[in-house]
Amino acid sequence: MTTVAIWSISSDGGERSYRAIAGDKQSVGKTAGQALDALTAQLGETESGLLIIQSFRPDALFSAAQQERLSELMNLWRAARNQGQILSSEQQAELDALVNAELNAATVRTAALIQQAGQ
Repeated sequence: MTTVAIWSISSDGGERSYRAIAGDKQSVGKTAGQALDALTAQLGETESGLLIIQSFRPDALFSAAQQERLSELMNLWRAARNQGQILSSEQQAELDALVNAELNAATVRTAALIQQAGQ
């Protein structure tokens, strides 16, 4: 099963867009739907998945400080990528940890929603 994560990102100019990632594939769109559609076009027909969309609001599972730092690191990552460079190992480790933390938070949120729906 392919896991898809979508989250909001802000450019240096303050414009908001959305990034969708599944494994080594990713896309960006002006809306979460556009990002998902672009990513879906890259996935093979046999790949199915679970869609996880961040609430875009801080909560007990992923704080405002974590969201802000994730956004900062994603901006650094994009700038480095655009220049053919990579993040420092410390920055990449921090970015990976934050992405995993948000994915885990989204998993917990989803499980809670499924449990609520079953009641």
